[in-house]
Amino acid sequence: MDHVVALDATTGRELWTYVHRFPPKTLRTVCCDVVNRGLAMYGRLLYLATLDDRVVALDAQTGAVVWNKTVAESGIGYAMTSAPLVVGGRVVVGISGGEYGAPGFISAFDARTGATLWTTRTTPAAHEPGSETWPAGRPARGAGPWLTGSYDPETNTLYWGTGNPSPWRADVRRGANLFSDCVLALDPDTGKRKWYFQFTPGDEWDYDGVNENVLADITYGGKRVRALLHADRNGQFVVLDRTTGAFVYATPLVKSTAVLGYDAHGSARIDPAARLRGNGPTYVCPSSIGGKNWWPSAYDPVLGRLYVPLSHMCMSMTKTTLEDRVGAPYLGVYSRLVPEPGSGGFGEVTALDVSNGSRVWRHTYALPWNDGMLATGGNLVFSGSADGYFRAFDARSGDVLWNTKTNSGIIGVPIAYRVDGKEYVAVLAGWGGGVALFGGSAATATQNIPRGGRLYVYRLP
Repeated sequence: MDHVVALDATTGRELWTYVHRFPPKTLRTVCCDVVNRGLAMYGRLLYLATLDDRVVALDAQTGAVVWNKTVAESGIGYAMTSAPLVVGGRVVVGISGGEYGAPGFISAFDARTGATLWTTRTTPAAHEPGSETWPAGRPARGAGPWLTGSYDPETNTLYWGTGNPSPWRADVRRGANLFSDCVLALDPDTGKRKWYFQFTPGDEWDYDGVNENVLADITYGGKRVRALLHADRNGQFVVLDRTTGAFVYATPLVKSTAVLGYDAHGSARIDPAARLRGNGPTYVCPSSIGGKNWWPSAYDPVLGRLYVPLSHMCMSMTKTTLEDRVGAPYLGVYSRLVPEPGSGGFGEVTALDVSNGSRVWRHTYALPWNDGMLATGGNLVFSGSADGYFRAFDARSGDVLWNTKTNSGIIGVPIAYRVDGKEYVAVLAGWGGGVALFGGSAATATQNIPRGGRLYVYRLP
């Protein structure tokens, strides 16, 4: 079930609850863990994307359903786990399903009525641009855009990330496999693509390019750049010109042995030794969890710093039987996750100077760091850890200024808000997700963390 709970923001009193029920078959093709990453709001309406591939519009005052729109058939490869994005009266959502061989797409709906306005595929059909990067006669699959995109009102452009090509095994789909592992710049009025940038061509390591795209105006090389900042699963921090898609610079965030970096034109340099070969294991860093997963970074425009949660894991990969049928996992790979050598722990919180990609400060942790970051105007950065501590860091120095223990590990993204001149910070404690399911020794290290599921709200002095 998907739930929406409305609370009084100052007292926590429950105002209403909406429960979206779905048939058991829905859970056959949900990856990875049963999650929902939030809501969008526009006027008096709230918008929820559900695991059974619907968008539901709710009255924000009462929780009553205003409209309910089917996006895709559930239980055959698709799911929806991200928050919608509302732009110019359009509710925009992305679908997931790369692990089940489903071709990805992004759709927009009228915010008032739910009418479909446009749908853009994230893999090309035969004879469309990009189809030449897939084997002839084999349908392009995967590239699920399963995280929420960003919007630039100055250029009226959506920026949406896409996931891995399908299956994981690249020997059956040789080529760059556009438009997987990309950021797509789209016209929100039509869904047409303006430009794209591919982070990992021919991906066979599950390096989804869906992580958040932070839009910021920065100074690089003495010049002002209207930038897009992207910390990728492949372990690289990539900066693009968000107007043209031109490559600006990149720097590694964790040990990266598959994608070694990018040339001056933005073409990825991939080590052939990281490709799966024969039947023996291939060792590669980072793991399929990624150097940075979906937990969002936060940007401070005054300091020019990006605060990023990182994972230090590598993996060994071995080919397995590839089962090609509707609704079955479509991987063809077995992976075993291990700690990154010399990392000092599974998790890290780091601050980057976006003018050059250098680290300003960092903290490493023995356990994974799976929470998003929140930067405030008061030079504070908030985030929570797997051991259940919610912390406030000094944005300049990285010093821990305050911490408090919750009842569980934390992967819920913190938020800040103000009511009657008083400021609050809230975070949802509760453990689960991909690391808990597939994290190898990282999952073992966190196996005794309580599952939790409790909202904590703090008032700032």
